[in-house]
Amino acid sequence: MSNTKVRVGIDVGGTFTDAVVVDNTTHEILAKVKVPTTHHAARGVAEGIIIAINKVLDASGVDPADVVFIAHGTTQATNALLEGDVASVGIIGMGKGFEGKRANGETQVGDIELAPGKFLHTSQVFLDSTKLDADQISHAVEDLKAKGAEVIVASEAYSVDNPQNEKEVLRVANEHGMLATGGYEISQLYGLLARTRTASVNAALIPKMMETANMTESSVREAHINKPLMIMRCDGGVMNVDEVRKRPILTMLSGLAAGVAGVLMYEKITDGIFLEAGGTSVDISVVKNGKVMVKNSEVGGHKLYLTSLDVRTLGIAGGSMIVVRDKKIVDVGPRSAHIAELEYESFTETENMAGASIELIAPCSEDRPDYVAVKNMAGVSYALTLAGAANVLGYVPETDYAHGNIESSTIAWQALADYLGQSLEDTCRQAMNIATDKVMKVVQQLIDDYHLNTNLTYLVGGGGSAAVITPYLGERMKIRHRIAKNAPYISTIGVALAMVMERLERNVSNPSPDDIKKIRHDILEMVTKAGANPDTVEIAVEIDNQKNILRAVATGATELRTKNVGERARSVAELTKIVSESVAVPESSVSLMAHSGNWYAFSAQKVSRTLFGLLKKTTNMVRIIDADGVIRLQNDDALIIATDKKNIESDFLGIIDDLTVYNDGGAILPKCYLYFRQKTADLSGVLDKEQLLPLINMELEYVEDAEKIIAVAIRG
Repeated sequence: MSNTKVRVGIDVGGTFTDAVVVDNTTHEILAKVKVPTTHHAARGVAEGIIIAINKVLDASGVDPADVVFIAHGTTQATNALLEGDVASVGIIGMGKGFEGKRANGETQVGDIELAPGKFLHTSQVFLDSTKLDADQISHAVEDLKAKGAEVIVASEAYSVDNPQNEKEVLRVANEHGMLATGGYEISQLYGLLARTRTASVNAALIPKMMETANMTESSVREAHINKPLMIMRCDGGVMNVDEVRKRPILTMLSGLAAGVAGVLMYEKITDGIFLEAGGTSVDISVVKNGKVMVKNSEVGGHKLYLTSLDVRTLGIAGGSMIVVRDKKIVDVGPRSAHIAELEYESFTETENMAGASIELIAPCSEDRPDYVAVKNMAGVSYALTLAGAANVLGYVPETDYAHGNIESSTIAWQALADYLGQSLEDTCRQAMNIATDKVMKVVQQLIDDYHLNTNLTYLVGGGGSAAVITPYLGERMKIRHRIAKNAPYISTIGVALAMVMERLERNVSNPSPDDIKKIRHDILEMVTKAGANPDTVEIAVEIDNQKNILRAVATGATELRTKNVGERARSVAELTKIVSESVAVPESSVSLMAHSGNWYAFSAQKVSRTLFGLLKKTTNMVRIIDADGVIRLQNDDALIIATDKKNIESDFLGIIDDLTVYNDGGAILPKCYLYFRQKTADLSGVLDKEQLLPLINMELEYVEDAEKIIAVAIRG
């Protein structure tokens, strides 16, 4: 048996199922495999999963007993929604007295449009929950079954305060052999309509996801791996398979989340745009201060109580075909070689391009015949693709996954150039410019929306077609770029390295220390139940006073480990250089202010001139950077204190008072952060001193009195 402990990641795609084995300590890729996805096998995609697991373990020489973490990303929920392959939902709405009439209306969500022409069908029965009994619920369940309901949703006004009635509905529904879910299980926010809608989407996914989860878990057991199976979430974390059976909605868009999760753990970037390009589309997401950006999700234009990655998808990728009208290139995509069921011109033998001539085709019946293909002397057609143009122009390195046959690509694109009456290079660049114009617009919007530091920003390419888009785009936008290591497997790597994550939101006006303590306790319980080791958990609490929302986000590893211990820790000189580049000042203007555990606090002096150069202004910029060289906090109006647990209250109080802003709305506290050991405590969402101090004590509960802590306060 090997002494190497490993993590296994599996990514089930439409064409291939990828698997990787990653060293748990060094994060080195020990083995990677691709096998065809087994859509039509007796056990569905689960059969391909066990084949991939066995092959990748054999290739790595690792014993199944040495697997400490196994997870997989799935497109099952997303595909089910896009295809309308979901269960019919019966809703038991509940309310009391005067509120009952409103609750009746808000639990009637009707048919929810999932995709054009695809609907989730719901029916509803309303019960007065003032005197609710099991017989009433039984009749309601049978009524909904008669209307075609396959899953029951229990949704009561204010169930987030007392979910007892919803739990009773679930119990009775289960007795009738029905799967059921309650609104309180999905969200603890008050909005009844949004909560009911979210619970309905969740319920509609349960039957199919339960079947898939059961078969996948069985596949893992057959591979003799005794660690619990984890599943990728839409926000970049993972949860155990038991939670998926209850909350499959959290796996929506998880395929998009996996790639950026890999970049976060594997590429060590501070600010950047991640472009994961396949054959048909590119998914574009944001990393800021080493964290992924998220947003509220929608289905059919309606808000859900669900947070997922902010990912923008465009129909531009390596397989994108070229559109020609009136002998001019007018567009690239959205159709791809895969849709047209044609081979790429860049991935065929040179002799197959003999006698190549241009033909214009319609990839789908509803398309105009203006997509370019080349037909050889034997009458066989090949798609003209963006990958071919990038290869001809030399943007795809020989060692890259997307590197093709330059000769066959050149012959095909020369045929188009002759058809258009222009040079080969101009033809290829026209196609590349049209394609990257679309991507550039989205990238610039994300840079602006999230105020990325352009001194730090990288474009990072992932996916099989990373080199087709990213280098050319970086050159045009004058932004540094790089291709992620093992780019074609970056999603699978992201699954293998992902952390367990949970989010919890509650409607609380002016939360007390007890409210904050309660949500911290509950989120810790949730993330531990989902598979995290309590000793690795970090919790961020945020208070949104405008919306009266108390929010907690928890992340943790499945076993006690030091994050990224395989990475070489950067020297202070290297970290100083990174900070100087981020603020565009000489290294001599950068000073190390404090060091604690994995964290380094730097201050940089930047001098600028105003009023036609007559006045000199000095800005003191603060950067918190980790040992891997990722800047985790950037601010130009902050104060740093190096203290310890015993003195933090007295040392930190002065900073808080100094940076507190007073206006007509009252006192606005500075945003506060603590850095110690491998952990960070994000207290930036706490806006009241009476709330802040108890939370600091909770964060440092198990820290020794003399242990060094970096405290940062940023003026609000």
